[in-house]
Amino acid sequence: MTASLALVAVMAVLYACGVYLLLEKSMTRVILGFLLLGNATNLLLLIVSGPAGSAPIVDGKESEPYSDPVPQALILTAIVITFAVSAFLMALVYRSWRLAHQDEVQLDAEDVAVGTRETQPTEAPDRGEPDTPPSNDQEEAGDPVPADEGSAR
Repeated sequence: MTASLALVAVMAVLYACGVYLLLEKSMTRVILGFLLLGNATNLLLLIVSGPAGSAPIVDGKESEPYSDPVPQALILTAIVITFAVSAFLMALVYRSWRLAHQDEVQLDAEDVAVGTRETQPTEAPDRGEPDTPPSNDQEEAGDPVPADEGSAR
């Protein structure tokens, strides 16, 4: 299977531009980045599907190997999913514009504080179990663990 180098280069550029636009604060650029990622994914599925062949349904004559219809179905599914998510994102941007009259996402002071605080080591949760397992001499002495402790969980 040989893939066209031009298609691979275009796919890589679409992915790079899409990720760059997704990392912006402007919601319009986020939508454009998502659309570029969707198109790059469609192109990736087209490249991976292999070389073109004859139609899967032909009348009696087998001149070429058949083309696989599964990647075509996957591309159609990806187009529909990209359309639905982009319509949802556009509705969110429209609602944001109607409420705040701005397109940029603002930093929240609480989110910044949570993101920059130092994490404290957490203690193990207390489940009512002993910290150390019973030693061999306790088991030999006939001190069984009560049955109701295990059923409390």
